[in-house]
Amino acid sequence: MSIPPELAGAIPLIDRFQVEGFLKAMQKQIQSSGKRGFFIKKSVGPQVREKFTLEDMLCFQKDPIPTSLLKVPNDLVSRSIKLFHVILKYMGVDSPAIISLEERIELVAKLYKHTLKRSELRDELFAQISKQTRNNPDRSWLIRAWELMYLCASSMPPSKDIGAYLSEYVHYIAHGATTDSDVRVLALNTLNALKRSVKAGPRVAIPAREEIEALLTSRKLTTIVFFLDETFEEITYDMATTVADAVEELAGIIKLSVYSSFSLFECRKIVNGSKSSEVGNEEYIGLDDNKYIGDLLSEFKSAKDRNKGEILHCKLVFKKRLFRESDEAVTDPMFVQLSYVQLQHDYILGNYPVGRDDAAQLTALQILVEIGFIDNPESCVEWISLLERFLPRQVAITRAKRDWELDIISRYQLMEHLSKDDARNQFLRILRTLPYGNSVFFSVRKIDDPIGLLPGRIILGINKRGVHFFRPVPKEYLHSAELRDIMQFGSSNTAVFFKMRVAGVLHIFQFETKQGEEICVALQTHINDVMLRRYSKARSGSATSTVSQNDVSQADKPPNAEMYDKRVQELSKVVDESQKKADQLRDELQRKTQQEREMQEELEGLKDTLQSERHIIKEVTSERDRLKSLCDEKESSLQVALVEKNRLETKLTNGQGQENNTKMDLSGNHCERDVD
Repeated sequence: MSIPPELAGAIPLIDRFQVEGFLKAMQKQIQSSGKRGFFIKKSVGPQVREKFTLEDMLCFQKDPIPTSLLKVPNDLVSRSIKLFHVILKYMGVDSPAIISLEERIELVAKLYKHTLKRSELRDELFAQISKQTRNNPDRSWLIRAWELMYLCASSMPPSKDIGAYLSEYVHYIAHGATTDSDVRVLALNTLNALKRSVKAGPRVAIPAREEIEALLTSRKLTTIVFFLDETFEEITYDMATTVADAVEELAGIIKLSVYSSFSLFECRKIVNGSKSSEVGNEEYIGLDDNKYIGDLLSEFKSAKDRNKGEILHCKLVFKKRLFRESDEAVTDPMFVQLSYVQLQHDYILGNYPVGRDDAAQLTALQILVEIGFIDNPESCVEWISLLERFLPRQVAITRAKRDWELDIISRYQLMEHLSKDDARNQFLRILRTLPYGNSVFFSVRKIDDPIGLLPGRIILGINKRGVHFFRPVPKEYLHSAELRDIMQFGSSNTAVFFKMRVAGVLHIFQFETKQGEEICVALQTHINDVMLRRYSKARSGSATSTVSQNDVSQADKPPNAEMYDKRVQELSKVVDESQKKADQLRDELQRKTQQEREMQEELEGLKDTLQSERHIIKEVTSERDRLKSLCDEKESSLQVALVEKNRLETKLTNGQGQENNTKMDLSGNHCERDVD
């Protein structure tokens, strides 16, 4: 018998399904219940099939299943059976009343709780739901089954092989000519959700109640994303929205056409009122494109709950991951504005140490961008606050306040013919010319410093020129290492290292940070840009040389052509190696992330097993105590019986003694009578 087309993807997975075991258990269940059959089958011919197959197993049934559909560990079989009970209840099978929205949310949350951390149970769940969507005789049940499939696909993916079958099956239903319109919509939504969850992986946290409700009621939730100037925009999200989705939506809202170098960051700030020594410090943590917005918001809430002794603010911030040389050619107004805001933010924090002249000029330019040009700036009520706001504190203390005011006013008055855009571009140009200009900054701790010149805490700045080291307090530039001096670099989850030349000698520096991957990616990107730029120049030089050779005789052929070709090949090789290294780093990160997920799943399994063992031990201990108590009672009863026995024996002995005495007395009396 041929397999239906919608199940074609399941053929390679036949070994994953326990067809024989399931069907034997079903036959046993059928016989014990006195029913004639369980499966809702569509006849495919005049003959009635006597042997059940995979097709039969993956058909709708309204009664509980006796075992799992897939081959799962023994300790998961009972859980698999319970999953099917929840599915039946959610679908409303044999339910006299219509199941409410609240009940549906609770049931979905229960499924998430039991399957989110266990890949085997996720596969089993998807297999069971897909089973309930085939040959379902009731339209309302069918729609509920597809609704449940959509909810599960939005928060967690099946494994690779089950995912391939499921995608093929859902695609077949979604594009079927006879598919119900409501089912088609749900199937298409499920297909899109599967694509996203397979790429992003399962949710870390169990989706919140409001997320489930929003998906069930086809509405979006909202959250706030901040910019570095404290302005913000509201974005929408649902259970399956990732950072990449949010960035794309936000770019559309603010009309940012070039946003590949932008991303969302997690900003954590300990505010006044906390006992921590790091009050006011902001930490920006880059977020993976595949991170779920729902998980982030859940982590924010958990972080606040964990840090009850500190007043911790967590928020999402939109900013550039790094500044690239190609940014200078971008003319998108929003791109320029956001670049200005980020550089201004870093400058005010003191990340760009400059001299007095540059500081005064930069302050005047920022004021011009803020309020435009006015004839008498000192009459402006905001003037003093603007001076304090745009002049870094570390620079301001190097000079009297009035001297700063006079210097900045004189520079500001010379800017009469500058527009706000001109002032903004000039500000960007001044910072760009600094050796550490257009850097992205990372706060790290020193682990290994072979030279012994770096402080314990350091700020690393990374730009197209290399790596720059700063002392955080007071803000002070220490040292730079150009890209050509960095021989090797790498990172782990908690550290980053650089093997670089200092004064012609190779040294290895190590720093503690959770942003090691971001640091390495930023460095590798700049190295790739340099290699591509050199390659492009060499190729254009080679092309020019070739054109000129066509206009002169062969005897006048310049000797540089071969050198150019060789150089191009070398640069191409370097670019390929750099790209390969970047790919390796990315693959390594993905591998480590996958290992972490697997270890987490294994840990959850061990926790469940431990809990089960503890429960068994508790039951055994309880039984032991009961038996011990019973033994004590029996022992006590035995002691009482022994005492009673001794008492009776004593009494019996005493009775016999008295009887003997009586007999002796009687014998004496007889003797006396005889004598008489």
